[in-house]
Amino acid sequence: MKLQNILTLDCTLCAVPAGSKKRILEKISAVAAVKMTDFSQYELLESLMNREKMGSTGIGNGIAIPHGRLVNAKQPVAVLLTTQEPIPFDAIDNRPVDIFIALFVPEDCCKDHLSTLQSIAKLFSNKQTTKQVRKCQSDAELFELVSQMD
Repeated sequence: MKLQNILTLDCTLCAVPAGSKKRILEKISAVAAVKMTDFSQYELLESLMNREKMGSTGIGNGIAIPHGRLVNAKQPVAVLLTTQEPIPFDAIDNRPVDIFIALFVPEDCCKDHLSTLQSIAKLFSNKQTTKQVRKCQSDAELFELVSQMD
């Protein structure tokens, strides 16, 4: 599944203030909780934190793909946000992160989840793409840009 199929404008935020890994994960969880009414912000945060304990989801070049699996989730939800300033995130290249593409997926959709993660990683491995994402000045501009990507 492609990011464009599961990302919505209300889950896209540009230039979010965040000073730490925990704060950005809390913000992502708060945004997702509005969309995923069957889950509390705490449950969503816990799913992200459990995954981070296994190893950072910072894939390098200022990008992280935090994700969590949820029992009884009906459909995947994506949250895309950029931060005002890059923050330390224990990424594989030890560089701070300013682009976050978070996924919350049903626990029983493992295969789909992995293919979605791969398509996101591929999409954001393009330096031109990340440059354009970092230039966005508003939530709507960021959403529009990602919606038009292949």
